[in-house]
Amino acid sequence: MIQRFLGVSVGAIITFLILWFSTVMNPTDLMPWYVAAAVIGAIASFLWPVVIGFWLGRRARDRRDESIQREVDKQLAEQNKG
Repeated sequence: MIQRFLGVSVGAIITFLILWFSTVMNPTDLMPWYVAAAVIGAIASFLWPVVIGFWLGRRARDRRDESIQREVDKQLAEQNKG
């Protein structure tokens, strides 16, 4: 967790510096936009594994539930047949 936080922080700082040094306009006029871009990027890169993990977990649970339901249906069909 700490490693990911540090990675996100460093990435945000580097993004900010690249945006700041690559501008041809007066950097003070665009400074709030650069800070916002760096913060939003850091938040997104910090939270996307949680969102993806949640989505993949739900998908795996749905598949498992479908498999269990198919097995129950199969066993009920065998009981009704005999």
